[in-house]
Amino acid sequence: MLAQEIAGFLYAEAELLDERRHDEWLALLAEDIRYWMPMRRNVKYGDTTREFTRETEDISWFDEGKDTLTRRVRQIQTGIHWAEEPPSRITHMVSNVQLLGVTPDASTPREVKVKSRFLIYRNRVETETDLLIGKREDTLRRTGDGWLIARRKIILDQNVLLTKNLTFFF
Repeated sequence: MLAQEIAGFLYAEAELLDERRHDEWLALLAEDIRYWMPMRRNVKYGDTTREFTRETEDISWFDEGKDTLTRRVRQIQTGIHWAEEPPSRITHMVSNVQLLGVTPDASTPREVKVKSRFLIYRNRVETETDLLIGKREDTLRRTGDGWLIARRKIILDQNVLLTKNLTFFF
């Protein structure tokens, strides 16, 4: 069943990130990936158009491609990255995986739009603990080797981040 296959892919991706197997994680990213996390604002009830910063028009937490993500990984792998030395202990929990659309159809899927929820727990040094909770909207593309992440939109439930940095991946 396609839904189970996609959920399994997302769970395996989380495991790669938790185990710091960043090169294997990078291999799951399409060359043309868009990895985007808008900022969230407190707005009056009913003013939903202003709640999130707009794609390509406003500032965002992340708006990256594969090249930038690769450079971030390489920086962490140097072992002298100030925000990841010593390395963070991270757990990604993924749930509520829902298929929103399949192109062209479920029997021959080439592209799948997926929504999921996440909880990321991070602990650094002795006293720094972060919990980040939100939703992801992914576009996955099937290739001869399996699925690739072609687009990821990350929606944090927090609008004020108390974490000291965002050096990890969602």
